Amino acid sequence: MKKIILFLFLLPILSVCSQTKNFIDLPYLETSAKVDTLVIPDKIYLTILLTEKDTKGKISLEELETKMVNKLKAMGIDVSKQLILTDLSSDFKKYFLKQQDVQKAKMYSVLVYDAKTAGRIIIELEKENISNILLDRTEYSKMEELKLELKGRAVLKAKQSAVAMLIPLNQKVGTAIYVSDTNSNITNVLQGRVAGVTIRGNVSLLESKYEYAADEIEFEKIKVESEVFVKFKIE
Repeated sequence: MKKIILFLFLLPILSVCSQTKNFIDLPYLETSAKVDTLVIPDKIYLTILLTEKDTKGKISLEELETKMVNKLKAMGIDVSKQLILTDLSSDFKKYFLKQQDVQKAKMYSVLVYDAKTAGRIIIELEKENISNILLDRTEYSKMEELKLELKGRAVLKAKQSAVAMLIPLNQKVGTAIYVSDTNSNITNVLQGRVAGVTIRGNVSLLESKYEYAADEIEFEKIKVESEVFVKFKIE
């Protein structure tokens, strides 16, 4: 009786090993494909630092705050939803404030939905002696949907490549027996102060000493790419 029980216990294991061996022995073609696209960011986060040092103490922090809020409202910004008071992070402290210059200061984050509005904010606040503005990050609101679309396009491209490779051999592509999805890569170049914000002609906004209209300002597009590896059975 013990021998029979042992045989029944080993039977599923032998079955799994047999299936694995059959999979490895299948004639297959392995290929990969990568697709990418560029999208215009539709969520733009600007960091605004208010400090009395910028006006050499002539304008109080409260006055600067009022000027900023009024300017944003005049531009159609819903300050109750798009303007948030944030803490002074260590990175921003190092960037904006030297140790001996730390005075009364507040930091805000403002969300806008296009480059033109962001450009208007930078230009209009500069007129109010508010020039410490940093592009924190840009995002694309439908990123997850875009990633799924790119994965599908990458798989289709992999199959087209496999078909092309087998045509000279007079063989056909069968079903996919293995699919591996690498992580989607998102490239959004944001380096330095208001990096990614350019005036047409490739001039940095804050480096320029000239007057520019807000509609001349644009952001670097976000590059999104997806890569897949697929093994197709050869028929």
